[in-house]
Amino acid sequence: MTELKEIPEEVRWRLAAEFAARLPAIYEAAFRPLVGEKYDEIEQEVWMELSRTAVEIARYLSLPVGNAKQLAGTMRIVLMILFGPGFSGEALEVSSDRSVIIMKRCPLIEHNAGVGLPVNPAFRKCMAFTLTAVPLLNKNYSARFVRTMCSGDRQCEIKIAAAQEPQAEAKKKK
Repeated sequence: MTELKEIPEEVRWRLAAEFAARLPAIYEAAFRPLVGEKYDEIEQEVWMELSRTAVEIARYLSLPVGNAKQLAGTMRIVLMILFGPGFSGEALEVSSDRSVIIMKRCPLIEHNAGVGLPVNPAFRKCMAFTLTAVPLLNKNYSARFVRTMCSGDRQCEIKIAAAQEPQAEAKKKK
């Protein structure tokens, strides 16, 4: 009989992450028909709560969150830890207070397609998680999606920038 310790850690990690990445699509396929319109609202609350995991992981691993580049890098690492090597991407610094996460592969999309669901519902999960996690990691920053694979773009681009006061945004528009 094979013992757990005989299975390489890398294989165990990959299998666990693939399992975790598959769960959202399976839950959606099972519960959306029963819950109906309310499903999106419930799911968004779940993913916002799950975003607290990003903070726990960042603290546990002492990942940096002091500026936009560090936040983008930490979010990329957290997503890869939670959903495995199916996530691939990079964090790019744009300026001292802006950075971009570029994701080229997404297991949430792949698993939605794998159970016959459209890929665009994966965006709601990712958006709720990311837009909540970034300011939890550093209250001075926010995230915004610029491109999404869920809507047909070839990659996701998530801009991390210094959060602006609502009044400052209004002045910019004038």
